[in-house]
Amino acid sequence: MPNNPPDEGNTVAQQTDDRSQALKPALESMTLLVAAVIVHDKATNRVVLLQRSENAKFAQGMWDLPVGKSEPGEPITETAVRELYEETGLTVKPESLKVAHIIHGAWGVEAPNGFLTVVFAAHDWTGEPENREPRKHSQVRWVDANAIPDDFVDTTAIALRHFLAGGTQVSLDGWR
Repeated sequence: MPNNPPDEGNTVAQQTDDRSQALKPALESMTLLVAAVIVHDKATNRVVLLQRSENAKFAQGMWDLPVGKSEPGEPITETAVRELYEETGLTVKPESLKVAHIIHGAWGVEAPNGFLTVVFAAHDWTGEPENREPRKHSQVRWVDANAIPDDFVDTTAIALRHFLAGGTQVSLDGWR
């Protein structure tokens, strides 16, 4: 039998296929990356909140922070800036964001394998809050930080309360 050199094309194709198979379990267990923003007006001790509409994918009628999923290849700070603007019309610079809290959830509506939410605080912004996604939100407005509504999405409510109290910066949801 002659000793033929391996076919380069087939070798590369096989390596790529092997790599794809090795990545499949990792991709299936991927955690959804999410950003949320606490816009905090220190002078008046107010925060910008939105109330989810009856058409929202989850937590219909409940209050929440401006929050959304990261796009593929998007840095988390850009996700925060984009989602805040898309939902409220407020503009912040990525470099002005400070990490306020991390939420690690075991599962979620669009994240059966869990989610990681990086909650940022912003004290500098431009614009006035407005409801830019009326199909998803029934209202967007300033709320006194001492009067946060009770009907609030649990995970972000915990993050907001910890931030306002200067407390812990990591919370787990659904792991125990």
